[in-house]
Amino acid sequence: MTLVAAPARLSTAAATFEADFAARLHWSADTDAAIEQRVADILADVQKRGDAAVLEYTARFDGLSAPNMAALELTQADFKAAFDAIPQAQRDALQAAAKRVRSYHEAQKKASGESWSYRDEDGTLLGQKVTPLDRVGIYVPGGKAAYPSSLLMNAIPAHVAGVQEIIMVVPTPVRGSVATGGTGEGTSTKGERNELVLAAAYVAGVTRAFTIGGAQAVAALAYGTETVPKVDKITGPGNAYVASAKKRVFGTVGIDMIAGPSEILVLADGTTPPDWVAMDLFSQAEHDELAQSILLCPDAAYLDAVQREIDRLLPTMPRAEIIAKSLTGRGALILTRDIEEACAISNRIAPEHLEVSSTDPHRWEPLLRHAGAIFLGAYTSESLGDYCAGPNHVLPTSGTARFSSPLGVYDFQKRSSLIEVSEAGAQVLGTIAAELAYGEGLQAHAQAAEMRLTTPVKPR
Repeated sequence: MTLVAAPARLSTAAATFEADFAARLHWSADTDAAIEQRVADILADVQKRGDAAVLEYTARFDGLSAPNMAALELTQADFKAAFDAIPQAQRDALQAAAKRVRSYHEAQKKASGESWSYRDEDGTLLGQKVTPLDRVGIYVPGGKAAYPSSLLMNAIPAHVAGVQEIIMVVPTPVRGSVATGGTGEGTSTKGERNELVLAAAYVAGVTRAFTIGGAQAVAALAYGTETVPKVDKITGPGNAYVASAKKRVFGTVGIDMIAGPSEILVLADGTTPPDWVAMDLFSQAEHDELAQSILLCPDAAYLDAVQREIDRLLPTMPRAEIIAKSLTGRGALILTRDIEEACAISNRIAPEHLEVSSTDPHRWEPLLRHAGAIFLGAYTSESLGDYCAGPNHVLPTSGTARFSSPLGVYDFQKRSSLIEVSEAGAQVLGTIAAELAYGEGLQAHAQAAEMRLTTPVKPR
């Protein structure tokens, strides 16, 4: 059977554009009710029974049978052995990527992650103390997919922030288990480990790691068990069960975000080789059938050329079936009146990844307000950002870039306000505070301020 990738062809000049555009963007983040209930049950069970529950679910879903949690813990020696075992080219690539990611986040910390203070005219000190979280948990997918790059993007900014303990959970399911899409009838004492992921843990400096996954891993990190330490925050991507579990434990611990399907929007002026743009659209479409790839351009002939390249290149792709379903179901090639209109539509979408594929990208960048990451110029493929450019590839999806930011050093820090009021300052601030406190009917508040005044405010 010949695969066809047919993204919707839309035009902003069409009378039906708004309706067609809304239909193409629609995606429901609602989780299946059965998943929600199952996750709630797992969380409660792990909170109650600890290690025993985690072991039971790991055997049931991952097919990994272990006598105790110690058997599911990875060691620093495991990380080092994996690093030594992978090809030299992979070792070099991991280290080069890690260096760039670390450099970027060190600059980010210097720009926005340092404590600060000042003294006002009365000598009162005001400021903010920035401190790292003590312990964080990072979820790294396993089974159907394994992403060493995500491990780097989660662990390195945590280290740069000053986090002392980074606890990794990574499922290592047995082939044929529920987690790998099988029946789950058989179990084994050894799951399938991804050596590149373990090597990345070595490069990124993970403190401890456990071969557990799913909602049970999130519960173990959030509540702590006899073996798995309780963390302050959980970051990292996962399936629907992981996403649901992260939502439910938020408040007990912090979380980074709830991510939807991957997205790319290419804003093109028609000067970039069309096969480059076609492949950039593929780069997100190959993630899964719900991923979204959109091209905005004021040149109809260029959209035709990109479609021809999609047709030509699709048969060469190992994940062609997924790409075809993604582009046909959620993709779009949109003809705009001009680049300014394309920028306005981009802001409405607020994409995860935004490529400005233009000879003059800096002309258009000031018009772009909402995007997880902005890739400027024809040579800046989104895939470079995924692996090694430096900025974090954990980005807001599903339009949440309107109010959310990429994962960064700031996600692994917290801020405390600093206030040191001088004697002179107490005379100024105390009068104001007492006046307002009496107005609110809070007598003790007012008197606490008045006790520090040379001339107290009279009560009303």
